[in-house]
Amino acid sequence: MHIETNLVLETEGKKPIVYDVYHNGGHTPKPIVIFCHGYKGFKDWGAWNLVAEEFAKKEFFFLKFNFSHNGGTVDQPIDFPDLEAFAQNNYSKELENLERIIKHVQTAQKYADDADVTNISLIGHSRGGGIVLIKAEENNAVKRVITWAGVSDYKVRFKEGTEAFKKFKETGRMFVENGRTKQQMPHDWQFYEDFIANEERLTIQRAATNLDKPWLIIHGDSDTSVNVSEGKALHRWNPKSTLEIIKEADHVFGAKHPWGKKTLPKHLKKVVQLSSDFLK
Repeated sequence: MHIETNLVLETEGKKPIVYDVYHNGGHTPKPIVIFCHGYKGFKDWGAWNLVAEEFAKKEFFFLKFNFSHNGGTVDQPIDFPDLEAFAQNNYSKELENLERIIKHVQTAQKYADDADVTNISLIGHSRGGGIVLIKAEENNAVKRVITWAGVSDYKVRFKEGTEAFKKFKETGRMFVENGRTKQQMPHDWQFYEDFIANEERLTIQRAATNLDKPWLIIHGDSDTSVNVSEGKALHRWNPKSTLEIIKEADHVFGAKHPWGKKTLPKHLKKVVQLSSDFLK
């Protein structure tokens, strides 16, 4: 298996993107799968490396990456050493990052033999589900999209009108505790301003309704982070989509960070199987 990790995509005037590529080699063009992590996530979280290996074994060209402002750095892509970058993240930046990655995989000469640029699919987990959905709806190069425990609405997460929101507006910054690292992770007011300035583009319901490509929605019915009702709403907005609800599965399909085992948790294994079957 051909694995390249912590590659750096440099773009003038922009923060670099760190990414990994997994495939079986052999100089035959393979369907491309690009994976987007979720909120407070990163490409090496939990069992994502094992997920990448599984897709490579199934003859896909699998690419996963860190959003440029996810809090990681080129030198330390795991966890969140750069909280000031995290504060400056927003949905528009994540869409721009994904666009950059798509363009890169389409044009990089070194992948020409192994990546089928006419066959690009996107997978997004949680918040990343909204990103891949919006991108799939607006980019013709994307042929299929899969959302894993994907969110159905970004706006509601700002909790407009609450005391916390009023304080966010007054101070220009709010903090969310990371349950695992105990870091106080900052969001600057620009996050909300960017959403409002681009609200139509960033409305997931709009993208879901307009999408005319094959779409697989996978959700666990024991997800306490993004309720299964959000997966059902996505499917309702686009009845041509395929909805798979996994009984007793949580938000991360049984994985955690760090993931010390050499095999996938059973629910995540099922997610990978459903996804690869759908893509084939």
